[in-house]
Amino acid sequence: MSTARFEIRGWHVLAAMLAFFGAIIAVNVTFAVYAIQSFPGEDVRRSYLQGVQYNDTLAERRAQAALGWQVSTALRNDADGALVEVMLTTRDGVAIGGADIAGSLQWPMSSQRDHELSFEPVGGGRYVARLGELQPGRWRLRARADGEGGALDFESELTWQPSR
Repeated sequence: MSTARFEIRGWHVLAAMLAFFGAIIAVNVTFAVYAIQSFPGEDVRRSYLQGVQYNDTLAERRAQAALGWQVSTALRNDADGALVEVMLTTRDGVAIGGADIAGSLQWPMSSQRDHELSFEPVGGGRYVARLGELQPGRWRLRARADGEGGALDFESELTWQPSR
């Protein structure tokens, strides 16, 4: 009968510590890689300069409020897929025709899914931008309408759920 005794030696402790810290480092690196792939960072270009020039932004918003234009937006489904609809009216509810509207439909988590939009007038103050295929979810519409008498920057949160 042999009674072999196991003794913990220095190299056992070193191997256990290296394995432990190696596993911690591997998990941290994996999480960091997935975090960077899912959200690469700042989506707004030159955000520092936007903050510095915020007084200019406030003055522009006051001018737009004085203009009195009203905007309503919708994300709709038609035979060709998704479309963004914008309705422009005056403060009194009169439709605004002849405006040039351009903008983008932005996915809040990544700019890789953004869509640049050019709107076509369809009459009665309605403007439409056709998208075709669009991923379901919440989208941010940022656009600018230039028309007779002024310009209006606007944004809207839209939810898209394609019809089945």
